[in-house]
Amino acid sequence: MLLPLNPVRHLRRYHQIGSTFARHGFGFAWDQLQPTLRTRRLGRREGVPAGLPGEALAGHFRLALEELGPTFVKLGQVLSTRPDLLPPAYIEELTRLQDDVPPAAWEAVRAVLIEEYGRPPEEVFASIDPVPIAAASLGQVHAATFPHGTQVVVKVQRANIRETIETDLAILAELAAGAQRTPLGRLYDLPAIVEDFANTLRNELNYHREGRNADRFRENFKNASFVHIPRIYWHYTTERVLVLERISGIKIDNVRAMDAAGVDRKKVALHSARVIIQEVLEDGFFHADPHAGNFVVMMPGEVFGAMDFGMVGYLDEKLRLDLLRLYAAAVDMDATAVVDQLIRMDAVAEEVDRRGLSTDIGRLLDKYRGMTLKEIRAGAVVADIMPVAFRHRLRLPTDLWLLGKTLSMMEGQGLRLDPDFDMFAATEPIVRRMMWRLMLPDRSWGREMAFMAADWAEMARLMPKASAQVLRQAERGELFSLRIKNLDDLCCLLDRVATRLAVSLLITALILGTALLMPMTTGNPLARVLTIAGFVISALLGGWLAFSMLRSARPRPGK
Repeated sequence: MLLPLNPVRHLRRYHQIGSTFARHGFGFAWDQLQPTLRTRRLGRREGVPAGLPGEALAGHFRLALEELGPTFVKLGQVLSTRPDLLPPAYIEELTRLQDDVPPAAWEAVRAVLIEEYGRPPEEVFASIDPVPIAAASLGQVHAATFPHGTQVVVKVQRANIRETIETDLAILAELAAGAQRTPLGRLYDLPAIVEDFANTLRNELNYHREGRNADRFRENFKNASFVHIPRIYWHYTTERVLVLERISGIKIDNVRAMDAAGVDRKKVALHSARVIIQEVLEDGFFHADPHAGNFVVMMPGEVFGAMDFGMVGYLDEKLRLDLLRLYAAAVDMDATAVVDQLIRMDAVAEEVDRRGLSTDIGRLLDKYRGMTLKEIRAGAVVADIMPVAFRHRLRLPTDLWLLGKTLSMMEGQGLRLDPDFDMFAATEPIVRRMMWRLMLPDRSWGREMAFMAADWAEMARLMPKASAQVLRQAERGELFSLRIKNLDDLCCLLDRVATRLAVSLLITALILGTALLMPMTTGNPLARVLTIAGFVISALLGGWLAFSMLRSARPRPGK
């Protein structure tokens, strides 16, 4: 739940948000919200760039988010995975969001450690470097050493960051409620979007959760010798402090250093591709922030070392099967099948122009017709899908868009390591094995069948008793005990309707029969007279029936 907002208390923050967006050219959007917020003076237009094209305005949107701090930077990162909400130019710009901020003073970091440990950090660690290794909007990382000599890193949350974020989340909830009353609210459930974002951000603030994510990755890759996930030291970890094994190596984008160290870059690219494919198809749990700073190449052996497990994505088995069906329909170049699968996934709104969507998807598929997998780039495919998603408001699960972004980033890193890198070819054996595994029965199917068999056994056990009870009720005439008011009137009405229906069918048969017999009576005067007489009598009866039905349909006096 979002915290209740105190507009007076947070008036300064409101003013900061409104003036920042107005200064970057979004005063018109603020004006849409002001009548509901009763804060007409918050969004003054000083410094609004005039006549900005869409691409430039998208850049100013990113700059405004960066100026407004961690909540809005994280909001931009989430929006970058929602091409159904923003045009492609904005999505592309938001992928460049910078989360690098000046580090907090050591005194503030030390105060947080004292609050969490109940004692100075010097009593916990043999040494801890007051200069951080890295700093981001939510926290920063310091190198430390345990008394027994183990080298670790300590991730410390910024002081008072939770209070700042809760204030911003409350303001965003208020803005979403106001925007819901605008035309945009007819397309999207904006309060629900903000609520989902709030849950995502609060999860990132919980370092216990990040540690559990790391443990889950380590368990998933326990049999992969080419992957290393750092160990979490739970005895020293809290919700605001995360302590984990320190790993070192060459950053995955530092090609020059790899060449100097004699690293086989093709092997590293292959390892990175296999990691993401296993995460997606086998585990349904993937690292969703795969920028170069979060991965290193550890020597010797070109081991792939991963860090920072705060942002992850989930793909349950149903979603993975849906993804495979979409892939199969796309490979068959069947736009109609793609649209049908999107409808089954509830990704298409009821009012969508199905023909237009099918046409757009068909054009997209035609672009890749005849191309080999080696010629297709995941990043280009995702970029081509985004305009279609925005135009038709496709509501695909957020984790699927997050997956598309992850695949694009991993493919980009693979191409930097090896210009001939082909993600599809490198992972084809894994993809094929996983597709069969997902589509064929497994142990979960056996468990479901066992539960179903137990249900049928329970039904068989209860059947004799239930059957005897039904028979007793039938003997007493209580099986279908309905009480209907004015039953006699209803029976009379049904009798009249049935009689008229029977007479109507009889007259229709007579008319059609005599009409068909007329051509056959040529040359037999008597038969022709009798046939004409029958036709006239049938027509008169039909007219009488129609007249009686019209007369009975008139309202009676006093009814």
